[in-house]
Amino acid sequence: MRVNFFATLRQVTGQKTVEFELPDGITAQGVLDAVVATYPAMIGMLTDDDGKLLGHCHMFINGRGVTYLLDQMESVVRDGDVVNFFPAVGGGSSLSVIALNDERRTR
Repeated sequence: MRVNFFATLRQVTGQKTVEFELPDGITAQGVLDAVVATYPAMIGMLTDDDGKLLGHCHMFINGRGVTYLLDQMESVVRDGDVVNFFPAVGGGSSLSVIALNDERRTR
């Protein structure tokens, strides 16, 4: 099964896409467990200490967020499904916005 990683998660995997040998019909939680077993550094980045997906991280199956699927982390993942993981992504610092506004005022 091909799993895609985005943003800072790629620093852990060293690549965008990783191939996992997982059974057809595994749950979303099973995929997450396999990811963390292969990349323990993702504990704290993607999961909590109990292996649960962090609330500010996102897992998508075929473009749909697992938190919006009926069975959520118990949703079945089939061979050929597209699985993506996204870490929390933030914007710039509010200090840079203040500095930019101050710079504009002095012009």
